[in-house]
Amino acid sequence: MSKAAPAEKPVAAAPPPGCTLDIKDPQVQRAAIRIQASYRGHRSRKELREKGPPRVLEALKDVVLIEGSAAKLTCRISAFPDPFIRWSKDGKELRDGPKYRYVFEDPDVVALVVRDGELADLGQYSINVTNPFGQCSDSARILVEVPAKIQKRPDNTKARKGTTVTLTAEIMGEPAPDVGWTKDGEDIDEDDRVFFEIGSTTTTLTIRRATPEDSGKYEVYVENSLGMDQSFARVDVA
Repeated sequence: MSKAAPAEKPVAAAPPPGCTLDIKDPQVQRAAIRIQASYRGHRSRKELREKGPPRVLEALKDVVLIEGSAAKLTCRISAFPDPFIRWSKDGKELRDGPKYRYVFEDPDVVALVVRDGELADLGQYSINVTNPFGQCSDSARILVEVPAKIQKRPDNTKARKGTTVTLTAEIMGEPAPDVGWTKDGEDIDEDDRVFFEIGSTTTTLTIRRATPEDSGKYEVYVENSLGMDQSFARVDVA
C-alpha cells in the first residue's frame, strides 16, 4: 500500500486591495495620534462636566395648556452626581403626584407634566437643580386656554314697576370672552337706564326704573376663539 501524499498547508488569502494597514506608515501614525488625543479630550470634558455644578443646557419654554388636557415642561440639564430636582409654581413647591408628575426621560432630560388642565394652572413654573457642587434654575409660563362658558345662569326675576332689576351670570374663558346681552332676540341698546357690566368672572345686566315693557326673555352669551355658550332668564315686571 502506498503512503498518502502529505496534505498541503492552506495558503492564507490575500486581503482585498486597500484593506492592509502599515503601522509604520506616517499617515497611519498621525491618525492614531489624533484618535488618542480625541479620546483623552473626551475623558477630560467628561470629568470636567461631572465635577462641575448643574447647568441648564436647554431652557424651559412657555407652553399652552388646553382645559382638560395635559402640558409638559421640558428642560435639558448637565449634572453629576445625580442632582435633586424641585419644581414650583409661582414660588410654591409642587409635589410629585396625580396632578403634577416628575418625569426623567434621559440622563440629562427632566420634565414636569401637568394633568387635567384648568384655568388655575395658569402661572410661572420653575425648576431648581441642586448637587453638592452648586445649583441652577430656570422658569417658563404655562398659558391656559379655556372655551368660553357660563358657569351659573342668571335667575328668573319678578319685579315691581319702578324698581331696579339685576341679572347676573358667572362666566369664564381664556382668552377673555366677548360678552353680550339680548332681549327677546334683539341686542340691547345700552343707555343710563338699561346697561350691562363685564367683570373677570361675572357679567351683570341692570334695568333701572323697570316698566312692564321691560318684561321678556333676556339672554346672555359669551364667546372666544375656543367656543361659545349662552343662557337666559325671564323677567316679569308688574
